[in-house]
Amino acid sequence: MEGELGLWGIPLAIFAGAIRVSTPFLFVSLGECLTEKSGRINLGLEGTLIMGAMSGYAISYLSGSPWLGVLVAGMAGMLLGALHACICSLPRVNDIAVGIALMLFGTGLAFYLGKPFVQPKADILPAVEFGWWSDIPQVRAALQVNVLFIIGVILAPVILWFLRSTRWGLILRTVGDSADAARAMGYDVLWVRLVATVAGGFLAGIGGAFLSLFYPGSWNESLSSGQGLMAIALVIFARWNPMRCLWASLLFGGTAALGPALQSVGVTQGYYIFNAAPYVLTLAIMIATCSPRRNLAGAPGELSVTK
Repeated sequence: MEGELGLWGIPLAIFAGAIRVSTPFLFVSLGECLTEKSGRINLGLEGTLIMGAMSGYAISYLSGSPWLGVLVAGMAGMLLGALHACICSLPRVNDIAVGIALMLFGTGLAFYLGKPFVQPKADILPAVEFGWWSDIPQVRAALQVNVLFIIGVILAPVILWFLRSTRWGLILRTVGDSADAARAMGYDVLWVRLVATVAGGFLAGIGGAFLSLFYPGSWNESLSSGQGLMAIALVIFARWNPMRCLWASLLFGGTAALGPALQSVGVTQGYYIFNAAPYVLTLAIMIATCSPRRNLAGAPGELSVTK
């Protein structure tokens, strides 16, 4: 039996939006967390996100397999990550400047290669119907959860365990905290950072595939809206902790869902102001954590911003 939710539709829409909108934030922030744990910042993940969205959509359209599109999107992210790592391994190269350059490169390349795929309709990723028990359409729609979100939720504690409880995680953290100590122990700092940056690019590419293959489920040049850059700020807010990246991603997703949630219950004036909530939250986080003694607590010692 169908029913009207009334004002209950607002928290329901925010809940649904938090799950859907948070997924790209989650994958990009987890990837950047791995990269920064090695002592390197990759500001180019905005370009990686857009490149992943384009390549995933294109492959899904050409092959008919959205999951193949997700894999190719991750591989595109790996290539951009490898390019970033290789350039940063050169002497007297600043990783922040390289990241900005690759952000522009990845975005421009995605726009150029993606022009033929703006209009065609590709196969998108399926959703798991957790709302099968309800007869209310709004509830059923809100509880449609994509598998990528579930994978991201599983990845967060797995990455935390990897960093804290495995030998490879210890090596990664050692490289990120003190390159000299890592070299003294016989570790190849550049190789460790290469692997971490490539892994981070892979996750960011998958986050981009979610944008084009599930929500909003299309390819166009305004798809990302700066989510890659916001996700990097999210890593600072989460204190370089993968589990906190999960909760922070849900927070960002919920704020991004405020405007559509108000619109869904008939608020037609002023709701669009709430569409700026994620950007306001990002600015507030950066202002609130501007003190080096606070915002850099837990930061890897080799990051450029700590020197």
